[in-house]
Amino acid sequence: MSKNNKTLTAMIEYSKGDIHDITHLLKVYTYARLIGEEEGLSANEQEILNVSAIVHDISCPTCRIKYGNTTGNYQERESRELVVPFLQKLCYSNEIIERVTYVVENHHTYSIENDLVHRILLEADFIVNAEESGLDKASIEAGMRNIFKTKTGKQLIENIYLND
Repeated sequence: MSKNNKTLTAMIEYSKGDIHDITHLLKVYTYARLIGEEEGLSANEQEILNVSAIVHDISCPTCRIKYGNTTGNYQERESRELVVPFLQKLCYSNEIIERVTYVVENHHTYSIENDLVHRILLEADFIVNAEESGLDKASIEAGMRNIFKTKTGKQLIENIYLND
């Protein structure tokens, strides 16, 4: 079993049967992997992106209990103490763990400009959240203008939501 598959399996187990959380992570992972591969990320960057996409919402169960919701700032605040031991248990290197933790701790922060791995995760998460939240066309168009930087991400959002 590949490292990504072991991480996916572990995250599905961690989700304790929460179908929404499981399908959300699988969709975000799929879009992130696709965008990263099409944008030509290095093997190391792609691994960081893949792992980040798998664990990006690891703090949601904690946030639901602690705060009663999964608002982005709460997710970011609670991520580090969950991501680090989760990835250590799966024997990731300290370098990968630190980089993934940074991406996950900032996966609702749109002002970070020069980090392609982070940007791709934002784009993949937006694509999935647009459907899950029932965003209207105007909100999706605004998201595309303000969030999307990659050619592949822009093509996906257009083809999925804006192709009349």
